[in-house]
Amino acid sequence: MHRVPATQFRLIEGADALKLYQFNTSTARHYFCNICGIYPFHRPRIDPDAYTINVNCLADVDDNQIMNLDIVSVDGRSFSTSD
Repeated sequence: MHRVPATQFRLIEGADALKLYQFNTSTARHYFCNICGIYPFHRPRIDPDAYTINVNCLADVDDNQIMNLDIVSVDGRSFSTSD
């Protein structure tokens, strides 16, 4: 997942196939494809003016680029306060 400001996000197609999932405070907005179930992006609770994108869903990113991305560890116990 990669976070970008809302001004740098543009959904080109497929909006009609997205379903919104919200829980707890209903601040974060998680979107899933209602056809295949993939999780392409969300608007995080701690930064609702941004999008966190599943880079595997980007058309112009290949497997080699994904394999070379930096991996950031997340403390699972604190995850709910970070995203």
